Amino acid sequence: MKMLVTGGAGFIGSHFVRHWLNAHPQDEVVNLDLLTYSGVRATVEELAGHPQYHFINGDIRDRTMVQQAMAGCEVVVHFAAETHVDRSITDPTPFVRTNVEGTQVLLDCAVARKVRRFVHISTDEVYGPILEGAHAEEAPLRPRSPYAASKAAGDLLVHAYQETYGLSAVLVRPTNAFGPRQLPEKFIPLCVTNAMANQPVPIYGDGRQRRQWLFVEDLCCAIERVVEAGVPGAIYNVGSPWEYQNVDVARLVLALLDRQETLLERVADRPGHDRRYALQDAKMRALGWAPQVSFEEGLRRTVVWYREHPDWWQPLQERLRDDPYHWLNRPAGSGARQAAGVPH
Repeated sequence: MKMLVTGGAGFIGSHFVRHWLNAHPQDEVVNLDLLTYSGVRATVEELAGHPQYHFINGDIRDRTMVQQAMAGCEVVVHFAAETHVDRSITDPTPFVRTNVEGTQVLLDCAVARKVRRFVHISTDEVYGPILEGAHAEEAPLRPRSPYAASKAAGDLLVHAYQETYGLSAVLVRPTNAFGPRQLPEKFIPLCVTNAMANQPVPIYGDGRQRRQWLFVEDLCCAIERVVEAGVPGAIYNVGSPWEYQNVDVARLVLALLDRQETLLERVADRPGHDRRYALQDAKMRALGWAPQVSFEEGLRRTVVWYREHPDWWQPLQERLRDDPYHWLNRPAGSGARQAAGVPH
């Protein structure tokens, strides 16, 4: 089989490319990635000589490029997206262009190429917050950030192409993934890299926002099951039994690194920060999937990886520190640092 993976130099996409090639060595994988700030070529450099792997530096909004990349592909797994909520609040335009317009170009080409399966990777954020219980796949979409709204729009386009053109498409909505090779602007790697450098670890608001956490290898296994056995037209939530407050995650990171909690520094909460996400995932488990790596073990592996690979993350961290979107550089009222302690 020949598969097109979009965004395969990003965090989850690169793990999935590596996972698929290891599990299906006879298959061919084409990786289409624009290599923006979040697409790091180093994440897939070791695959450069793999006989079944092909990298294309291109934009999913470029119809000609997508048509060429998709030639001969039976399956498309679509990860490519602008993903950082803070950035979407500052400037929503790239999120609409990539997550909506780019998805539409891919869908058009998938219909024209008659691909056998189109797997669209979405997010739990399209449902909006839920204070009690957990969202099922039938829950209404109530996104509260420009990022989540752009992903919800992409989801609806996928559904429309399924209904209108008969595209065999499947939606995957995962909870928060974490693990090695995640950009240090994301919460867990930011905690890890700042703590290793004895720098303040920023905590939004009171730090009591709750998230389910899933190790990235388990998410790759879930997506693999959807590619192999997902029902066309279905939506699959990929949840986790491990739910933590953000501040408690940061404390666990500090403990693993033998750092003091005095490094925790509260910053002003971002606008529209959802209090809690949670997913029901019975449909995913009915496909025979279940997470294998506990949060504690996954966090330990993640911390070890960042400790052993400063050559990967330090240049990215330095680049992000000069980025106007970085938490240190935002003006007051939009998440700037505050001289306040983190509540216990």
